[in-house]
Amino acid sequence: MVFEKAGQHLVPFNFTQIMDHVPELRQFNYLLTVLSIEPAIDSSNVSVPDWLLLAQLIAENYADYDGFVVLHGTDTLAYSASALSYLLDNLQKPVIFTGAQVPIGRIRTDARENLITAVQIAATKKEGKSIVPEVCIYFRNLLLRGNRSKKAESSRFDAFKSGNYPALAETGIEIDYNIKNILPHPKLPFRAHQVLDDRVAVLKLFPGITPQVVRSILYTPELRGVVLETFGAGNAPTGAWFLDLLQEAMDKDMLILNVSQCDEGRVDQGRYETSKHLLDMGIVGGADITTEAAISKLMYVLSLGLGQAQANRMLSRNLRGEMTI
Repeated sequence: MVFEKAGQHLVPFNFTQIMDHVPELRQFNYLLTVLSIEPAIDSSNVSVPDWLLLAQLIAENYADYDGFVVLHGTDTLAYSASALSYLLDNLQKPVIFTGAQVPIGRIRTDARENLITAVQIAATKKEGKSIVPEVCIYFRNLLLRGNRSKKAESSRFDAFKSGNYPALAETGIEIDYNIKNILPHPKLPFRAHQVLDDRVAVLKLFPGITPQVVRSILYTPELRGVVLETFGAGNAPTGAWFLDLLQEAMDKDMLILNVSQCDEGRVDQGRYETSKHLLDMGIVGGADITTEAAISKLMYVLSLGLGQAQANRMLSRNLRGEMTI
């Protein structure tokens, strides 16, 4: 982002000017190509077609480059990184999302360091292969798996965290890669998916939630999938009205993925009585997946056109390193 001419509001940055704002990029011995999606938008306006366009652009240029850096607003960056992790199958090259907390025109901006290091990571190889063949987020000295991350700060430079998975790399004077945490190179050829099913919703539980609220979400016309944000280790109310509404949704072939509201820890359905009912009716426990990753995973699985039983099995599997089974 940059400040508009009047200096009152932040507006999207014209990426074609990136070399003027970050001249240090010229010191790399890399061929750098800048593609700017027009019109530039605030990341709060990102939608499924934008994710599909990003996947398409990477696929079209995949053979010609060693890695890709996506400059993205921070507000929905974790959502986009998660979505791209599912859309880009058998990825063998880095796709690094990064951004900034302070506008690039400001003196104390974090944009320059984030971008410079993201470019270096995207281009780094060992024995002819990319070191990080996955979708990541680089921010404030940490390289995180994209579908394990979430924005945790709005006013500090260390904006992103990965509560349930360690960093892939840490940067200081050198870049220290934690190789054991990085996904292995796939053996199958790369391909990009071009479909996501956006008929999904998030149902966040809270004490005192009413039948009217739950029904309004579960009975949304054409809805096919729900991310159910539960308490603690996957616990939910045991009132008959609540369980009946969930069962009715399941009987209509709805996919329901149980995700914890906690930033760390995991869903363990059946550990407490308040989650055993969910387990018994066939709701999928999301283990330690984030809500951000669960939403796009649900969109991805729904787009495959599977039956309910097979789709539930896909949801319960670790597809892109997004959950620990």
